[in-house]
Amino acid sequence: MIFIGQDVLSLNDFSELVFKQKEAALDEAALNKVHINFEFLKKFSSNKLIYGINTGFGPMAQYKVSEENILQLQYNLIRSHSSGSGNLMPALLSKALMVARLNSFMQAYSGVHAEVVELLKELINKNINPCIYEHGGVGASGDLVQLAHLGLVLIGEGEVLFEDTIHPTAEIFNRFNIKPLSIHIREGLAILNGTSAMTGIGMINIIQAKKLLSWSVLFSAMINEVVEAFDDHYSYELNIVKHHKGQNAVAAMMRDILRDSKMIRSRSEHLYNPDNLDQEVFEDKVQEYYSLRCVTQVLGPIYDTISHAENVLVNELNSVNDNPVIDHENHNIFHGGNFHGDYVSLEMDKLKIAITKLSMLSERQLNYLLNNKLNQKFPPFVNLGVLGLNFGMQGMQFTATSTVAENQTLSFPMYVHSIPNNNDNQDIVSMGCNAALMTKKVIDNSFEVLAIHLMTILQAIDYIECEDRLSTTSRALYNKVREIFPKFIEDQPKYKDLALVKNFLESTDHIITLTK
Repeated sequence: MIFIGQDVLSLNDFSELVFKQKEAALDEAALNKVHINFEFLKKFSSNKLIYGINTGFGPMAQYKVSEENILQLQYNLIRSHSSGSGNLMPALLSKALMVARLNSFMQAYSGVHAEVVELLKELINKNINPCIYEHGGVGASGDLVQLAHLGLVLIGEGEVLFEDTIHPTAEIFNRFNIKPLSIHIREGLAILNGTSAMTGIGMINIIQAKKLLSWSVLFSAMINEVVEAFDDHYSYELNIVKHHKGQNAVAAMMRDILRDSKMIRSRSEHLYNPDNLDQEVFEDKVQEYYSLRCVTQVLGPIYDTISHAENVLVNELNSVNDNPVIDHENHNIFHGGNFHGDYVSLEMDKLKIAITKLSMLSERQLNYLLNNKLNQKFPPFVNLGVLGLNFGMQGMQFTATSTVAENQTLSFPMYVHSIPNNNDNQDIVSMGCNAALMTKKVIDNSFEVLAIHLMTILQAIDYIECEDRLSTTSRALYNKVREIFPKFIEDQPKYKDLALVKNFLESTDHIITLTK
């Protein structure tokens, strides 16, 4: 059980709630503050002009709303902004959004009735996920459209995803005897005015990006094994003189993986031998290609980028990100722009650029294995059959190459793509939800590329029959994946194998622990 509001919600807590279906609970002390905050707003707002309570929204804030219409105003806001389009977000992302919104409300600065947080907790624990569309939010005034669809479900309208099927919300609420939310003061604006869609998606992205990085380090180590590379490029001595945390962390991970490999060679033994000086042309390659030799320098910045993104996103997850801020401790209400998603948008853009580079490294290592003129060790396309008659991994390379090309195009930043809207009230916006969703696409694509990469490495291992000389970690992965993707010689369709290996990479916990 994870208590929301008790402490800072960590990335691991978030993962436990969203991926492992851990039950959410509301911390009693925090819940009491939510109640106090609501009561303060109810008293403070009497006979005052307060944005979003007795005024219109956005550029229509200049219009006063009569006392008899102030609750209807909140319903109107939810219904009018439930205008999303495009693909439905997967249930996982909807759940992530709800966890993020609940955690923000539990900071007790939003003036919501406790009914809101209790209902969100119940939906999370029962895996009742709102139908929320990808298109709509511009990421300032928060994720208005995406969160409006959450609000629509909370008031008992719209549709939900339950057990992989779309149902009318009212049907599922009736089945579980769930009471829809009743608006008390400003719950409509509080639900909509926040960064919880981009933050929830962003947290999922970071969890999956960490998996990608750990796999990329492992596959890079394995390709160094199968080509019998030298050990100095990931050595402590070489990397420590470059003062970057990520580079040294990646080097340490590679050393840990390869510590008992019987295939990695020592440069001192093989090239520093005086007998080699008699050769005019060296049979051994003196230095490997960059995609093998510069792994720590390429993946190090990606490690650092993920770490920084995690710090920013966890801060956002535990922040108050709506407007106005209801401050019962200072007995005031503060108007501003905490709903603005620039922090998340910028980190998502940086993350997708980093993951695109990771997929590019994977594609180059894949190309090295498939091109016999480069590796001078394996048959073309690691073809274990008859050359010319069979094709090995040739067809799959096309998929990897085209997918990396898509990642490169998707890496154009959203952060600098603000378009004014809302009668120019929102004259500079973050596009944070777009940024997070595009980053998710890049991450999903990269799992495909790495799956093809891994399949090729396994075929290469079988060609040179070296599994008994692999490191313990490499051998464990080889054995595990061969259970779902057997060695092949004759040509057969590979799309189902690709899907199985991709799912394995996405769903398996880290084999390598990313130490910080």
